Amino acid sequence: MSFLICSYIADLIFGDPEWLPHPVRLMGRLISFLDNKRPRSAHKWSERIKGVILVFIVVGISAYSAYLFLISLKAFNPFLGNLAWVYLGYTTLSTKDLFLKARAILKKIKAGSLMEARNKLSQIVGRDTHLLSEEKIIGAAVESIAENTTDGIIAPLFYLILAGPVLAIAYKAINTLDSMVGYKNERYINFGWASAKLDDAVNFFPARITGLLVPLSSFVLGKGFKASFRTMLRDGQKHHSPNSGLSEAAMAGALGVRLGGASTYQGRVSEKPYLGEEKRLIGPSLIDEALAISFTTSVFMVLLGVALKCLL
Repeated sequence: MSFLICSYIADLIFGDPEWLPHPVRLMGRLISFLDNKRPRSAHKWSERIKGVILVFIVVGISAYSAYLFLISLKAFNPFLGNLAWVYLGYTTLSTKDLFLKARAILKKIKAGSLMEARNKLSQIVGRDTHLLSEEKIIGAAVESIAENTTDGIIAPLFYLILAGPVLAIAYKAINTLDSMVGYKNERYINFGWASAKLDDAVNFFPARITGLLVPLSSFVLGKGFKASFRTMLRDGQKHHSPNSGLSEAAMAGALGVRLGGASTYQGRVSEKPYLGEEKRLIGPSLIDEALAISFTTSVFMVLLGVALKCLL
């Protein structure tokens, strides 16, 4: 379990520097290559079958490569094997990366540069950002922090605790597939179907753990437990995603704001359900507050993992 703590601390220290080899970037290149090489078809099930094959190839290569990396270094030197565990575990986490990207948005807002804030926001959301107001930028950032707390922090920790870095790498492959091809547009609605469905499945338990830990973190930070937990129960299932709405609703309740509403994706308007209640105005301070809740949630997850390993 010390390996889990070391991976988590490494993420807090190093984040995701561009110069460091990173499995997720390699996954992205593989997905782009296979996507660009596939022959297009207008037939629904032909595209879905290709999407299933894509999932098997990307997840299989990712997980098996991680496994070979681990056992090869362990066979060569046990210390290097342990280091490989920590390194692979660290690469599945995004605690510092989320913090830095969200803070970069906040910095541009405070400087009065909404155009640059929109550009920074586009790095962590899939929606169109070029016309967003300051309030919409902040709301989108808070939603992304809540969603990425599940996808980028709690879920990888969950799979690291469950079975180590090979399973966590497999999770990241699925999550990367969903982020790249899991869109409901003309190009990907069928090809990305398997990726999207599998991502929903592997995030089912982590999303619900996040939905419980966010209210607990809210309580520890002096924001109260009840509003966050009640909002998560009431509004969490309104979202079109079976998972994202839980963390977003819990975050909305913790902060006392209303999230959701109309968003534009590639020029097409998508109406999202409203989550939470408008008890306060949306302002820049919400980004830091959401990050504090996200970080505290991650600490609770690590402590939970340590406790479970000690008991089992």
